Amino acid sequence: MVADHFAKAGFVFIKMNFSHNGTTIEYPTDFADLNAFGDNNFSIELDDTGVLLDHLFSGNCNIPTEEMDLENLYLCGHSRGGAHVMLKANEDPRVKAIATWAAINNLEGWHSEEELAYWKKQGVIYIHNSRTNQDMPLKYQIYENYQANRDRLQVPQAVKQLHIPFLLIHGTSDTTVPVEAAYKLKKWNPDIELYILKGADHTFGATQPCISTEMPPDTKNISDKTIEFFISIRKNK
Repeated sequence: MVADHFAKAGFVFIKMNFSHNGTTIEYPTDFADLNAFGDNNFSIELDDTGVLLDHLFSGNCNIPTEEMDLENLYLCGHSRGGAHVMLKANEDPRVKAIATWAAINNLEGWHSEEELAYWKKQGVIYIHNSRTNQDMPLKYQIYENYQANRDRLQVPQAVKQLHIPFLLIHGTSDTTVPVEAAYKLKKWNPDIELYILKGADHTFGATQPCISTEMPPDTKNISDKTIEFFISIRKNK
């Protein structure tokens, strides 16, 4: 519904699944490949987005070239995806603007020293997914990849270096990523346009699976705000 909403506003909207996010072509919304999920890491995800951007600019994309405005290519990401688009925009000048929804502001500090030692010894830990009732594997290679690519994966530094339009949206009732994360991002880069939505939770009212035929009010609110933001950038060029 979000994609359709953007498309109706005149955007070519591309929804992507990362190559190792655990979904498959046959099951694009389910975690059908937990081995791939365990082999995922932040570098793979950034490279995946690079592959998509290369494809769009290749001249061989199945989206007709005349339908795309590649001089106005924008990224939008939610939660950890928000950190992802900050990092990608910092390293790829083809990205002209970004919007983040309930974004995390750092990829560090998610485990204590004791937890890291246990993780390294075991090689894998499991996070229970209450929605799917699956135990999701997180292999230690995720941490090793982060350490090996620290310069590339520093969200605070990337945000400070960004000089493109940036809309930052966060809800005051987000218990997953507290709204303080948004204020830190704004402090690191005062040029960010900050939009705080009172009472909104981490998913802005959206659920999976979606049981409604209409977007939740908060989801529509932030979609409209993002559309307005991106349109204003095109007009002001």
